[in-house]
Amino acid sequence: MAVVDRLGLGIGWRPEIDATVARLPGVEWVEVVAENLHAAHLPPALLELRERGIPVLPHAVSLSLGGAEPLDTTRIESLAELTAAFDAPLCSDHICFVRAGGLDSGHLMPLPRTRDALDVLADNVRVTQSIVGVPFALENIAALIEWPDAELSEAQFLVELVDRTGCLLIIDVANLYANAHNIGTDPQSFLDEIPLEQIAYVHVAGGVERNGTYHDTHAHPIRPAVLDLLSELRRRLDPPGVLLERDDNYPTDAELAAELTAIRERL
Repeated sequence: MAVVDRLGLGIGWRPEIDATVARLPGVEWVEVVAENLHAAHLPPALLELRERGIPVLPHAVSLSLGGAEPLDTTRIESLAELTAAFDAPLCSDHICFVRAGGLDSGHLMPLPRTRDALDVLADNVRVTQSIVGVPFALENIAALIEWPDAELSEAQFLVELVDRTGCLLIIDVANLYANAHNIGTDPQSFLDEIPLEQIAYVHVAGGVERNGTYHDTHAHPIRPAVLDLLSELRRRLDPPGVLLERDDNYPTDAELAAELTAIRERL
């Protein structure tokens, strides 16, 4: 049984493509970067989408829920206000940390997959859930490194996190591809082992390879291998929603529509 309502096919809303998103055929929902918006001053283009019945889901990048430092609840409260302003059915962030020792990495950093790190993350997720007041989802990230002395695989880490918190999951198949390419993980085993019933939706994005390293840029076309992973996930589950992410080097309307069509065909 689905744990969230069906979303369908969506796209990441960005101010640079607000007019494009409004006229793209078949867009059923959008996701916004929570830190780029303020609940009291929402862009008219987003309000127009809501008036058309298009769900708007906030997606945070700065909660640092895996960090060992005290949780900054003001960030969570801002996410909760934005979620309420959009009457969003859920909100989300990432399985990562972004701050340590008074510094901000400017990037989503992977967690050491230890039980101590899992304890910290689970505690912070429960605090977040108590504040946002709607189902809360966490996304797997792309990583260029793995911390040593892992006690759990990435899939086992997610299974235990879900067991402890009941959180939902966002599965980014582009990140699965990146990790397989860069650090040798097995996306097939990951998809076999994670709790599929907890998936809220799926991310799909493009990237580029430079000097043997794959970079999850959200600024290049989707690779066929990433779409193949979406097909692999679809063999196991009909996901409630799938979202195309694009954050830079924005293509034409026709190119974005073609990528949405390619995603739809895999579903």
